[in-house]
Amino acid sequence: MASKRTIIEEWMVAQKRHHLSDVQVQMARELGFKPDSLRKIDNHKQEPWKTPLPQYIENLYEKRFKREKPEIVKSLKQQLQDDAARREAKKKAKDARRKAAQESGEQSTDTN
Repeated sequence: MASKRTIIEEWMVAQKRHHLSDVQVQMARELGFKPDSLRKIDNHKQEPWKTPLPQYIENLYEKRFKREKPEIVKSLKQQLQDDAARREAKKKAKDARRKAAQESGEQSTDTN
């Protein structure tokens, strides 16, 4: 399975390629689209009966979720930053647990 970072980077490339806003990218992700599958849908220049991709995503989202846009919208860059901060906090907590366990292990051997 690909890491969360690579998945978000794929979405960043797709966002740039298909000229999508942060809201539209989040809608597509919530709908279950994959970044590579957007190519098949975004072909309205050669097939004029197709709706342009941004409008298609918005219409489908409204139809499925009965609202115009997601309640909370985060940009892909913000998601990467939040993920990095979460990983850093998790790493610090793990180091603190190891240090506490190591100190308690040293104290128990000193009492014997």
